[in-house]
Amino acid sequence: MPKPKRSGSGPEMAGPTTVPANGAAIPALGLGTWQLRGDDCSAAVKTALAAGYRHIDTAAMYGNEEAVGAGLKASGIGRDEVFVTTKVWYEDLAPADLRRSAEASLRRLDLSFVDLLLIHWPNSRLPLAPSIRALCAAKRTGLARHVGVANFTVQLLDEAMAAADEPIAANQCEYHPYLDQRAVLSACRRHGVAFISYCPLGKAQVLGEPAIQAIATTHGRTPAQIVLRWHLQQGVAAIPKSGNPRRIAENFAVFDFELAEDEMARIAGLARRGGRMVAPSWSPAWD
Repeated sequence: MPKPKRSGSGPEMAGPTTVPANGAAIPALGLGTWQLRGDDCSAAVKTALAAGYRHIDTAAMYGNEEAVGAGLKASGIGRDEVFVTTKVWYEDLAPADLRRSAEASLRRLDLSFVDLLLIHWPNSRLPLAPSIRALCAAKRTGLARHVGVANFTVQLLDEAMAAADEPIAANQCEYHPYLDQRAVLSACRRHGVAFISYCPLGKAQVLGEPAIQAIATTHGRTPAQIVLRWHLQQGVAAIPKSGNPRRIAENFAVFDFELAEDEMARIAGLARRGGRMVAPSWSPAWD
């Protein structure tokens, strides 16, 4: 995984602001929209973009692409300034279904393309290679500027890279201080693939950890800001979800300070067996 790019220097911009990966420049902090609906979702997207976010994450399965599209339009921010991600559900990975899903997502978003189209989850009932080739075809035909995967293990990522005839830009996976993802992070770095962290705050459960609270006190920051900064300093992009305008703004205010190496290590030391929080019945055999 390439080192994150910095768009400035000094305390006013401690970087990183984008994560480069196989031709993509993915904004290092985005708004996750899982479980946001309707006007609340549109308002959150508009609020996030006003606060400085330039990365919005949705999925066909979320049932909110229309609302995300409305928020994008209401923001007044130019289309070329916003990095929009959506995902194809694991039941729609047969090649023809994948294309139909991508086209339907664009209609709901009211966009001519997305910046990143992901396979949302692997499907063990379908061969992977045809799905990856269909994903790559979606890029070639202009439905997406970049393509990638989500919830892929090391083995699945290796298989995806071998099957792909277009660059795979990202692997979006659960990651937070309770979950050790060193194996997948290493595989992403080996392939030049960005790691995008969903559930980056561990459903807020990690925020009460004494170590994180102590570090937050030291820096005069919120525990959420400390955890998000921990992600960014690993070269990981993070997509925290919030519909609260104050928290949306707070979550974005993480580019003007840095954690020390020992603080990074203390947070990483919170990883524990059973730390995974998202494990549906169709999950792959995790690393």
